[in-house]
Amino acid sequence: MNSPILTQIGGVFIPVSDIERSKDWYCDLLGLPSDGEILFGHLFVIPMTGPAIVLDSRIYTSECVLNTPLFHLNSHDIDAAYDFVRQSGAEILTDIEHDHWFNFRDPDGNVLMVCRS
Repeated sequence: MNSPILTQIGGVFIPVSDIERSKDWYCDLLGLPSDGEILFGHLFVIPMTGPAIVLDSRIYTSECVLNTPLFHLNSHDIDAAYDFVRQSGAEILTDIEHDHWFNFRDPDGNVLMVCRS
C-alpha cells in the first residue's frame, strides 16, 4: 500500500519554558549563531543535518519535560563533547558510558544524549 506519509522525520520538538534563553543555550551548545527568527512568538527551529530541533515554549509544562532522550546528538570526539557540556554548566547525568555516550539536562530539565559517531 502506498502511503502519502514519508519515511522521514522532519523535526523533533523540545518543550522549553523560555524561548529566548533556550534558543541561545542550544545554539551555544551546537556552535551555531543564535540570530535566527523566533516564529509565532514561541517556536525556534535549529537547522541541523537531518531532522531539525524545534524548540517550543507553547507546549512547555513541567509534566512534559523529556525524562529520557528522544534522540541523540553525534560527536566524533566524545571526551571533548563531555568536557564541553560539563564546562557549559549543564547538569551531567552520566559519565561517558561504554566509551560511547553520556546524558545531560538542558536548562528546563530535558534529558539529552550525545553519542560517539
